[in-house]
Amino acid sequence: MRLILFSMIALVVAVGCSSSPKAAKTASPAVVAKASEAQTAELLGRIKILDGTWEMIGPDGQKSTIIFKTVSGGTAVREIMFPGTGHEMTNMYHMDGPSIVMTHFCAAGNQPRMRATAFVNNSIAFTSDSVSNLTSMNDQYMGAMTLVFKDADHIEERWQHMAGDKVSHGPNFELTRVK
Repeated sequence: MRLILFSMIALVVAVGCSSSPKAAKTASPAVVAKASEAQTAELLGRIKILDGTWEMIGPDGQKSTIIFKTVSGGTAVREIMFPGTGHEMTNMYHMDGPSIVMTHFCAAGNQPRMRATAFVNNSIAFTSDSVSNLTSMNDQYMGAMTLVFKDADHIEERWQHMAGDKVSHGPNFELTRVK
């Protein structure tokens, strides 16, 4: 059963992580006008509060794990998706001036870079800024992700695939903090 869950999740994520040589459209950053150092730190702080282990239940009832860890002297957050599996992936969140960027190191071998474009109602929307290691204009890659803060122990990640100029939705991960 666990193998089936990982296979299903890996297929969905890998399809979205497939490479594409077309440079993604540049995202307009969600910035704080003339952000102070404290305001900039507060933006990354929204991600830092996720520090810890999170679980989700797959369609077959099996659990998968995602780990958030503040790293590099508090200047970045590493998200490890499906640690210890063949489809382990890493997302790195950090500041770039007054905006947050996230690079998704996909199991398919490409690296979409997304920039926060909106901070609305307890969510941060990341939109494709660029994608490295691309091979075909029509292959898919992860092009957007919205991180929704439901409460201190529940978040949702809403991913979108890109292929050329086409967008498709999914996967969505409902995560609960492990205590």
